[in-house]
Amino acid sequence: MRKIFPSSVYNPVSFAGALLASISFGLILFLIMLEVFNDVHKPYIGILAFVILPVFLISGLIIIAFGIYREHKREKSGKYEKRKFPVINLNDKKHLAATMVFVVGSVLLLVFSAFGTFKAYEYTDSDEFCGTVCHTVMAPEYTAYLNSPHSRVGCVKCHIGDGAEWFVRAKVSGSYQFYSVLFNKYSRPIPTPIANLRPAQETCEQCHWPKHFYGEKKITLNYFIPDENNTKSSLTMLMRVGGGSNEHGISTGIHWHMNIDNEIFYVPTDETRQQINWMMSRNKVTGEEKVFRLKDDPGSLKTPDEKLWKKMDCMDCHNRPAHIYNEPGRMVNLQMEMGNISPSLPYIKSIAVQALETEYSTNEEAMKKIESFIKSFYFANYPEVSVKDSSKINFAIETIKKIYSRNYFPEMRVSWKYYPNHIGHLNYDGCFRCHDGKHETETGLVLSNDCNSCHVLLQQETPQKGNVISMSGVDYVHPGGIPVSLETQKCSDCHGVPIFKPGH
Repeated sequence: MRKIFPSSVYNPVSFAGALLASISFGLILFLIMLEVFNDVHKPYIGILAFVILPVFLISGLIIIAFGIYREHKREKSGKYEKRKFPVINLNDKKHLAATMVFVVGSVLLLVFSAFGTFKAYEYTDSDEFCGTVCHTVMAPEYTAYLNSPHSRVGCVKCHIGDGAEWFVRAKVSGSYQFYSVLFNKYSRPIPTPIANLRPAQETCEQCHWPKHFYGEKKITLNYFIPDENNTKSSLTMLMRVGGGSNEHGISTGIHWHMNIDNEIFYVPTDETRQQINWMMSRNKVTGEEKVFRLKDDPGSLKTPDEKLWKKMDCMDCHNRPAHIYNEPGRMVNLQMEMGNISPSLPYIKSIAVQALETEYSTNEEAMKKIESFIKSFYFANYPEVSVKDSSKINFAIETIKKIYSRNYFPEMRVSWKYYPNHIGHLNYDGCFRCHDGKHETETGLVLSNDCNSCHVLLQQETPQKGNVISMSGVDYVHPGGIPVSLETQKCSDCHGVPIFKPGH
């Protein structure tokens, strides 16, 4: 039989390399065709087709070359013998049976290899894989994700999205993360924000359209004062969520910032982006630019290098869309309103928050000490309640344990204290990072800290003044009876915590 290639090609080593390269190439074609004809694009398919399988393809080609080199070397040493493939006689029943077994086995192996590769890809694309297998260190994030409004959105949809470029970026970044987990070098807690997060316009805005955010939204908040009677208070606000575009209504409101009619650029002075001394707004229609600098900060007078500018997007305010660690007071309020923690139990709001905020070394220790702390309190201070309302106390304890398990992870040093939530301005500066009344232009235009820019307080019920309602807005009264001036004092001055920096 006439040979197409030189005789040195026909050797076992090169044949094995050719087989590896052929199977890899076939699987690459299979995955590419699967992606082309699939309506739903799967992010990890690009990793398999363009990163992993090509490694095996190239390895097969190298093995082919090595086999040829080895044959040439044998020929020069005088040890070369002409290799012949076995003669297959299909008229021989034994040859025919062996050939059929080989061919059918090879086809089945190829089919099952393709199927196995696809199933392996599907698993690496799953939330379970991201949260529990390779990223066990991400248990806090995975738990918070399962209890978030975005729990039906796959991890990779937000963290990677479509397109091969971001597949590669994510996996290059993940290589160091793999090393950190393998050798126990990772930070506790995992630091945020993510330095090179994909722009929200390419992920979040595949579902959410800021251009169509307009008008106002009514929000009612109920909460309980930490006194003996757990006095209930409430407030109702009209949130000005508009500002997306002049085409859809009034272009003032919270979403004025969203890169539609205007662009916002800023430069933070710290890794956590809590301190912002310089920012610039640019009108995309007129081109007008306004530069705001922090008063009394000489460093903000100089325009920062444009390479340092960050373009504001969704994640600068909605920075915890799927990994939310809730502040204990808020969660206790919610559970008391739902009846899972009975407001009739004296001081339950206060002691529940105390139990949650105590430092524990492990989750198991927390479960035991939370129960012991609450039962001991009622046994010592309200013995009649301890007996008469024991079922209410036990139910409240189980609810408080659930709050802890979903929001506190002592092994990773994770809680609401370590991850700032920029929505609002109660526990962290949030909006007041810029809207603090201290940033101004050269012409004296001050970036307002007027609460009514974002919301109007329509109703508030407090022990001091009862239920006050006004459609034109009411003045906020601190429910604890504490005299405060919101013009000069931020909520986070009292309700906030120091920013935690991993490694400190």
